[in-house]
Amino acid sequence: MLQKFSAYRHTKPTLISLLLLSTLAACGGSSDSNNDSGETIATNTAPIANAGDDQNVFINSTVTLSGALSSDADGDTLGYSWSLSTIPTDSVAILSSESDVAPTFIADVVGSYVVHLTVNDDQENSEVDSVEIIVSEVSDGSTANILCDYNYNEYNDSIYVLEDSMAQWSCTDSERLLSANGVPDHEVGEFPNSNNPNAIESQTVSDSLTLSPVESTIATTLGGPRGVTGYVLNGVKIDAGTAGSCDDSGNDCSLIDNSGNWSIEALGQTSFNFGTDDNNAHVQPGGAYHYHGMPEGFITKQGGGDTTMTIIGWAADGFPIYARYGYSIASDATSSIKLITGSYQLISDVSSSRPSKDIYPLGTFAQDWQYVAGSGDLDECNGRVGVTPEFPNGIYHYFATESYPYFQRCVKGEVEVTGGMPPP
Repeated sequence: MLQKFSAYRHTKPTLISLLLLSTLAACGGSSDSNNDSGETIATNTAPIANAGDDQNVFINSTVTLSGALSSDADGDTLGYSWSLSTIPTDSVAILSSESDVAPTFIADVVGSYVVHLTVNDDQENSEVDSVEIIVSEVSDGSTANILCDYNYNEYNDSIYVLEDSMAQWSCTDSERLLSANGVPDHEVGEFPNSNNPNAIESQTVSDSLTLSPVESTIATTLGGPRGVTGYVLNGVKIDAGTAGSCDDSGNDCSLIDNSGNWSIEALGQTSFNFGTDDNNAHVQPGGAYHYHGMPEGFITKQGGGDTTMTIIGWAADGFPIYARYGYSIASDATSSIKLITGSYQLISDVSSSRPSKDIYPLGTFAQDWQYVAGSGDLDECNGRVGVTPEFPNGIYHYFATESYPYFQRCVKGEVEVTGGMPPP
């Protein structure tokens, strides 16, 4: 009996297996097939292209495409093939790459742009998937009636200030006027200090900015004697660059002499110390306190946080400046708030004339950074077109960011340039 039972238990699954294999073969249940010689041949499933969701953007925006949601059932590595199928008349838009997973292009004309994506798994192409980008004009660019009555005049009892901080903004029919003394309205670090021998002194700050800035495709570099890049609302100027430099050998470096070929950064490096405080600011020889990066003390006073956009100042061309956070979709005020990032990356091709990276790591000099369109949220001037709480119909605006370039070092609107190099 035991022997018969054992034989029965072994025979039953064999019969079931044969029946199952016959059923699968009849129904095409296997991804493999046999040729005439009985060899198994693997079949391929075509990949599926996904060009992403349709987008609505403002004119002159950098559009970032993404084929990252494309898929292949066999798990094969995909190649990407993009093409601009339809663009508006007079547009000269071109893709930054036809084979990257996430290429970009500049939406230079109002209208509809249709982009096609095909993916390939090295055996066959997918069907074409399309995405449409609708480009519209920004309303009118006017900043009239926004913060035209910003006034502040209070004593700053910070031990290294101990004087009034005053800033008054007003507007005429065409201009935004600033009258200030350049004294910060928040706690500051110790000045003078061992790396910055200058004390904060009251300044005479008087400037006028247009109420009707117009964005262009031309970027104008500012800073130092070339002209101020902008002001925080408290009347303290923004100047991200420095006058520090090194020669090619790296043996002759100075924080106040800009004669060298390599411009030293104030922030984001540890080789040199400019004596900046927690507000990413320090003091010039004439006593002018100024920001090289995020004005943390002012943002705190304004109640800035990670749930809303916070306007902190005006650029020299009249466009607004915001701090750190913006809408995840630039054209959609209902989208979530995110940390905004610049689009500069450290260079990979380092010049042979650069001072040694062993002594001065990448990031020490301004020349260590290059603009890579689409690698962040912003253009080469740390700005973008989009909606903001103050401008629900959209406007070009700048950001202070946590990484290079920290503040805009160029502007997209019309300004006067005086020439020269930036001070420390």
